Amino acid sequence: MSEVKTFTADEIRKHATRDSIWIVVHDKVYDVTKFLDEHPGGEEVILENAGLDSTEAFEDIGHSEDAREMLKDYFIGNLEGKAPTTASQGEGAEDEHGHVRTKQNK
Repeated sequence: MSEVKTFTADEIRKHATRDSIWIVVHDKVYDVTKFLDEHPGGEEVILENAGLDSTEAFEDIGHSEDAREMLKDYFIGNLEGKAPTTASQGEGAEDEHGHVRTKQNK
């Protein structure tokens, strides 16, 4: 078995664009880029949480056991240190008015 990678909040924040979407759920890092178009709840919620700790959003929605199992397919490593709470200035980041940037409202 290969060694599990670890990622810092700064590294995770860099993956907050449509081209590269990483999220953190329960201190585990997931690359959900390829899941964006398949997400039953729509892409917007994933884009809003791109590059961030998404644990609360993930739990609040009440994901099924199937969804939790699916998430494992996107696991890329563990969080090292404190979780990212703000994204970079790409998609998924908040602008100066607190609006989340997406392709539609850049």
